[in-house]
Amino acid sequence: MKTHRPLSRLTALTLALLCALPAAAATAPKKVLMVTVTAGFRHSCIPLSEEIVTQLAKESGKFTVDFVRQPADLPKPPARPRQAKGEDAAAKAAMEKYAADEKVYQAALMPKLAQALQKLSPANLKNYDAVIFASTTGDLPLPDKQGFVDWIASGKGFIGVHAAADTFEKTARFAGFPPYITMLGGAFMTHGPQVSVDCNNEDPAHAACKHLPKTWTLFDEIYEFKEFERSKVHGLLSLDKHPQNKAPGYHGIAWNKMHGKGRVFYTALGHREDVWDPNYKDNNGARKNPPEIAKQFQQHVLGGILWALGLAPGDAKPKK
Repeated sequence: MKTHRPLSRLTALTLALLCALPAAAATAPKKVLMVTVTAGFRHSCIPLSEEIVTQLAKESGKFTVDFVRQPADLPKPPARPRQAKGEDAAAKAAMEKYAADEKVYQAALMPKLAQALQKLSPANLKNYDAVIFASTTGDLPLPDKQGFVDWIASGKGFIGVHAAADTFEKTARFAGFPPYITMLGGAFMTHGPQVSVDCNNEDPAHAACKHLPKTWTLFDEIYEFKEFERSKVHGLLSLDKHPQNKAPGYHGIAWNKMHGKGRVFYTALGHREDVWDPNYKDNNGARKNPPEIAKQFQQHVLGGILWALGLAPGDAKPKK
């Protein structure tokens, strides 16, 4: 009769490690890449948004966050002159000079942005589960724009905050990229003065809205959209009247949707620092939004991130 020698200590340890691998993989934090690069207008809240998302990642323990930030050694953009009116020759000449200076500026800017955005190459994106665009603007020189949109469609997550809708939008200044707008669900059109609005919570069961009241009142810069179709997104927050003139009508504020197998979450809020941070005060020591609003907004963003990562519940079916 054969006898079996006991496993060596090394073999037993190897087996134990192999058995533990599935459990470790299941609990490993997801990896998120946060992009705050801008080719157009740059929001003052961006550094604060980076701090808050870092804090949310650490406190939740569900994901880690890496960054693609604006390069430090960028050329200075030209100052836009006043708009020419009628036959104002001087103003018209100033605008023509500005247009020429803007072309020179963009030619110097784009190579530097392109270098920073190499982290969004198809090869490097394989290391991440989701990407956040936080108030990005303009035609970002991604290594492969279509490849990026296709990466999301393959089953990854995308989280857009505020001016993410002012990215790849076609304007007189920027060429745009329609597949990005289709993925996102809408493009920035305009905004009026910052204003207090009553947001309707359309889906209290969704992770991005479950902590919000039925009507959530806050003060912020409110976007109006083009290329937005209510029937193609799952509404999360909305207005039932125009933010400025108060005319009745539907205005999307936050939504989510599927893009292929990918999960897309977008919130138009987040222009103001006191929407992000409960401790922020302006130069006069004041704030428009009480601290509770910022705490709720942080949970709104966190819920959207976790949903996009497949770690939190939420419907994505368009509402008819």
